[in-house]
Amino acid sequence: MIETSHRTLQGMLITLVAIAALGGCTQPYSDTTGNGGAPRTTEGHGQNAKGALTITTAESDLGEIMVDEQGRTLYLFDNDTAGSKSACEGDCAATWPPVTSSDEPTGEEGIDAQLGLYTRADGSDQVTINGLPVYYFAEDEQPGDVNGQGVGGIWWVITPDGEKVTDADAPSRY
Repeated sequence: MIETSHRTLQGMLITLVAIAALGGCTQPYSDTTGNGGAPRTTEGHGQNAKGALTITTAESDLGEIMVDEQGRTLYLFDNDTAGSKSACEGDCAATWPPVTSSDEPTGEEGIDAQLGLYTRADGSDQVTINGLPVYYFAEDEQPGDVNGQGVGGIWWVITPDGEKVTDADAPSRY
């Protein structure tokens, strides 16, 4: 009986350790590292634990663009309509993670666009620029990458006034 209790206790302890280890994981989404679609955590993307997301500008190969406080490029999607829900859900949102914030986003000097939030179907608050939902691109590996520019002819980097960069001379991978 004591040996059985010891084994049961040992099994319970192993289970608790496994649960505790998994508790530190965040929900994965498709590749933000450019490594071919392997899942990774959302740490560093989406919800800003400090409060409001701060949007700023950065110089890029496409000119001055909007980025978050960590230098990650922000994108608009042509299939979205201002004041409407996001047209990017499910698999789309795995490749184009929504930019979220726990409070109204703020813009540093130089941001001339209207910033706001809209509540997605999953209950998260997605940042909007001039009423349009904003996204990251999973294949942007480093701050300042603009790998999503022009993808499918419907995804665009954003200027400080909230306009899409659609210059035909702008580099595009697709």
